[in-house]
Amino acid sequence: MATFFLREGEILRNNVEIVDVSLRDGIQNEKRTLSVDTKLELLKGIIGAGARRVEITSFVNPKKVPQMADAEEICARLPRDGMRYIGLVLNHRGFLRAQVAGVDEINYAIVLSDTFSQRNQGMTTEEGIAQWRDIAAGAKGRQKTNVTFAAGFGCPFEGEVPVSRLTWVLDKVMETAPDELTLADTIGVASPRDVTERVAAVRERYPDLPIRLHLHNTRNTGLANAWAGFEAGVRSFDAALGGVGGCPFAPRATGNVPSEDLVYMFERSGITTGYDLDKAIETAKALEEAVGHTVPGMLMKAGGFPKPQTA
Repeated sequence: MATFFLREGEILRNNVEIVDVSLRDGIQNEKRTLSVDTKLELLKGIIGAGARRVEITSFVNPKKVPQMADAEEICARLPRDGMRYIGLVLNHRGFLRAQVAGVDEINYAIVLSDTFSQRNQGMTTEEGIAQWRDIAAGAKGRQKTNVTFAAGFGCPFEGEVPVSRLTWVLDKVMETAPDELTLADTIGVASPRDVTERVAAVRERYPDLPIRLHLHNTRNTGLANAWAGFEAGVRSFDAALGGVGGCPFAPRATGNVPSEDLVYMFERSGITTGYDLDKAIETAKALEEAVGHTVPGMLMKAGGFPKPQTA
C-alpha cells in the first residue's frame, strides 16, 4: 500500500521511513535553550544524514515549553527543497499558529487518559476529540494531518490504558479521518507484545490507515518495539538523534529511540532507511555538544559495524 509519506517509487516491504523529531520532542525538555541558529545548523546535519520528513517544532505555550518559543521564527527560515515539515499542536490556537507559520503537516495530539490529558492539554480526552474535528475541518485541502495517540501504551498517572480505550478513541477520531495515525509510547512502557497487539487492533478496524510509531526508550525496549512494529506492518517511525527527548508533563519520561541506533538495526537487517549512518552519528555528536551533556545513544559511541583491519 503506497502512501504520500514515502518517496515515490519506494517499495514499502523493504523500506522504512524515519521521521526526525530531534528538534521538537528531542530538545523540548532541555535546560539549555538552543538558539534558532543552532537549531538550523543541527537541521542541516539532520537533512544531510537523510531525513526528508522532520517534526520541526510545537506550537505550544512558550512559558510552559520555552524551547519551543521560537516556533514561528524557525519556520520562517527553513530550507524547503525536498523536505516536509511537521508542527505539533495541542489545541485550536496552536493549530492556527501552525497554519500561519506554513508547516506542511499538522500533528495533533490526543491523550488517551483523562488525567494526563488534563495535565498536558488542559482538557479531557473527549474535549480533545472535539477539537480534532475543528482542526481537521480547518486543515482540509491545505495541510496533511496526523493524529498522535499520546500515552498510547500507558499513563504515568492512571497506569494501564486498555486496548478498548484506544479503539474507542480511534473510532471517534475516524469520524473525521486524519491522513495518518501515530501510536505514541510517551512514557516508554510498551513491550513488543503491546506494539503487536495495538497495531493489529488499528489494522483490524482501519486497514488502509497509515500508522507511525513514536517510541521512547525509557525502559530499554525501544528498538525491540520498533522491530515488532515493522513485523506488524508499520513502515514509519519517529526517532531523535542521540536518543534525546522526554515529555515535560510526564514524570521520569526519558528519551526517544536514537535515530542512528534505529538506522543501524534496520540497515543491518537489509531494510533501507535512506539514512547515512556516519552522518547521523556526526550530527548526534553535534547535538550532544549543543545540549551540553551526555546523551544516551549507543551507536554514536560504538560506531557502526567494524571495517576489516588493514595490515
